Amino acid sequence: MIFETTEEYAAALPRAGALAGLDFGTKTIGVAVSDGLRSVATPLETVKRKKFTLDAGRLLEIAEGRGIAGFVLGLPRNMDGSEGPRAQSTRAFARNLSRMTEIPIGFWDERLSTVAAERALLEADHSRKRRGELIDAVAAGYILQGLLDRLSYMSRS
Repeated sequence: MIFETTEEYAAALPRAGALAGLDFGTKTIGVAVSDGLRSVATPLETVKRKKFTLDAGRLLEIAEGRGIAGFVLGLPRNMDGSEGPRAQSTRAFARNLSRMTEIPIGFWDERLSTVAAERALLEADHSRKRRGELIDAVAAGYILQGLLDRLSYMSRS
């Protein structure tokens, strides 16, 4: 199932279990995972996009192997909050993925996540080539960590 709000998504999740954050690019999908207690996001890998069925198959393999309880997809909104073609493409991917799994799917506003990831990789003094290899997975980590922080805040309120 797909959930539009963080509150609905949180209510659909089991109490424990890792989450996976996804950063969609036109050529790659960055993947990050959390620990089972949902406190820390860690970049995992970058999936080279081929066809939907192959891409979704790889994501579901990761989910099964790591006991993923939920997916969160970075939603690329415009700076004014509106949604453009990339956001619609992400929503279409979510709809198609939801037909293949019962794992809850949520969205997280990913504005500036790639900028933050690039900055972190620059500060870590990675080469341009290495940054290119890591950027999508690190951006997925920023997306997932944003959601994890929000879930933590919601549970304390």
